Amino acid sequence: MGRADAGPGRAVLPGPVRGWLAAIAGLAALAVAVLGARYGGVGGPGGVDVRVRGLLGDTGASWREFAEAADFLGEPAGAAGLVALGVLGCLVARRPRAAVLLVGAVGVSVAATTLLKPVVGRTIHGGYLAFPSGHTAFLTAFALVVALLVSGRLGLGRTAGLSLVLAAGVTGGAVMGWAQIVLDAHYPTDVLGGWCTAFAVVPAVAGTVDFLSDSLAGKRG
Repeated sequence: MGRADAGPGRAVLPGPVRGWLAAIAGLAALAVAVLGARYGGVGGPGGVDVRVRGLLGDTGASWREFAEAADFLGEPAGAAGLVALGVLGCLVARRPRAAVLLVGAVGVSVAATTLLKPVVGRTIHGGYLAFPSGHTAFLTAFALVVALLVSGRLGLGRTAGLSLVLAAGVTGGAVMGWAQIVLDAHYPTDVLGGWCTAFAVVPAVAGTVDFLSDSLAGKRG
């Protein structure tokens, strides 16, 4: 029997996309810093927030239900269930390293938004800390991890792999971000901050998981 995670594609950060994702992570971290500086201590929407919210308009009952369902995935119970399902899938596929990445990436992404909120100090609804959006960071990180694992599993090249990862991250962030905006839980720029936080965190966590796992395997060997 081979060791779990052995063989081609065992890395959770596939080589073909590693360099590009590192560059994107750096730009995303810079965007979070710029947005945080711009909206630090602000207690209301900026001009961009007002325009984006106006474009989205009001939602009907059915769309609001969909938004609430998406929002639930970022709540503790919903997030725990989604992560548990993902971890179970990784273990069934005999990818313990992937399971570690999933828990680590979403955990660090949400922790980063939690730590940044009091530092930035942006508020909504009379005092609730808002920047960056933890819900958006969570679902974006989850989608990014799933796409990384699929890319590695299928052995996709740089273009296909990067396209899949970016499409997944954009989709996950867009769904949760839209829900947060139409439910008036966050300003659009809070959502952008959460999205960028996940893009900054996930590649770094994936690289760290690979490095530590390879180092541990080398010592055991």
